[in-house]
Amino acid sequence: MRSVAELLARPEPERRSGETLRWSRFLSSTRAEGPGLRSALWVQGCSVRCPGCFNPHLWAETGARLDTTSELAARFTTETAAAGAEGITLLGGEPFDQAEALAEVAESVRREGLTVMTFTGYTLDALRTWSSGRDDIARLLDATDLLVDGPFLRDRPDPGRPWLGSSNQGITALTPAYADAVAAIESGGGLDRVEIRIDPTGAVAVNGWADDAALAALLDDLGVRADGPLRKEKNR
Repeated sequence: MRSVAELLARPEPERRSGETLRWSRFLSSTRAEGPGLRSALWVQGCSVRCPGCFNPHLWAETGARLDTTSELAARFTTETAAAGAEGITLLGGEPFDQAEALAEVAESVRREGLTVMTFTGYTLDALRTWSSGRDDIARLLDATDLLVDGPFLRDRPDPGRPWLGSSNQGITALTPAYADAVAAIESGGGLDRVEIRIDPTGAVAVNGWADDAALAALLDDLGVRADGPLRKEKNR
């Protein structure tokens, strides 16, 4: 198990080709993954691997959907706009492990006048340092309006700020789009949400956040069990 020091001192992520994107799930409409109505994209693969992560099934690269980035960027942009969403949220998994591919997705969304929120287990300071020699990281940062950064530390829970799982994590408006939202969050405003979807086959998918006991009770009341990408720590 990685220590806090190891999590906070993660090495620079390996640079990867952006021609294809490894991903797990896309929602065209959600109110649980950032401000307003948004689409959400969960990527597959994470080199940070925080203990207590709610999405350990998204750590390994195996089992991912693998598709051409340019086609996905066009699809996700079209579906985000068609849903009337104000932007897309990138999470997972670790978005900056696929910075070049996700920069293309984010830039496509931004060209339509929509916003981008990105979750990462790396710190903003580290990403900015690496970006001086990594145009893929620089591009994804430049195309992000709202960033939640830092590893999830399960012994430092932070129930007071929506979308953040632990007190070490930061939320930063990288453009003016969400400056007011950040100020409200840091002053204790806003609530976490959880969404439960049941498809025609009876399969259940949960996104957003609720603590284990509350989620278990809710699912029990519905007579269902969760299957699919789940996010507890609110970081990926």
